[in-house]
Amino acid sequence: MEHRHHGKSSATFLDSDEILAELNLKGDETFLDAGCGDGYISKRAVEKYLPQGKAYAIDAYAESIRELKEYVDENNIQNLIPIEADLTETVQDIGDGSVDVVLMVNVFHGFTDSSQKEDVINELKRITKSDGRIAIMDFKPIENTRGPPLEIRLSHMEVEKTFNRCGLEKDYLNVDIGEENPHGKSHYLIIFKKE
Repeated sequence: MEHRHHGKSSATFLDSDEILAELNLKGDETFLDAGCGDGYISKRAVEKYLPQGKAYAIDAYAESIRELKEYVDENNIQNLIPIEADLTETVQDIGDGSVDVVLMVNVFHGFTDSSQKEDVINELKRITKSDGRIAIMDFKPIENTRGPPLEIRLSHMEVEKTFNRCGLEKDYLNVDIGEENPHGKSHYLIIFKKE
């Protein structure tokens, strides 16, 4: 089953500050917003959390990256680098072991099969430094008014198993984050550490 959400943004229902606060950024890191969409998290990251750091914002959707580049140019932002790329392939613009913290929000469920998921994990692992972290935030597999169909949502346990197969261990888990709904919070956030 193919699931695409080109151009949609989580900005209307997810708080970038709540998400970024979970990452405990020191301010000088190299950060990657993987599947950035309109870049609302990347923008907030460089504005408030990375005064001496920088952020890469990657998305496969050309229009989102074009608009983000315009925003960067219009506001003369030096430490936000938009990149159009498919994370199932090698991202040419980012070298091995060059990112401290990766964040992927509402994207991981969209990779349709286990080989595609593992390709993405291995690419994120390639660009992450030793001792770096990869954070995945996604919709819980519960009925909700927003988000992908229930049948393609992944539990945090399923995400953890897939990352474990790729040699990454869980470092942190928050199962109570995101939008409030009748079943509690809408999302989980799980962080893996690269040894």
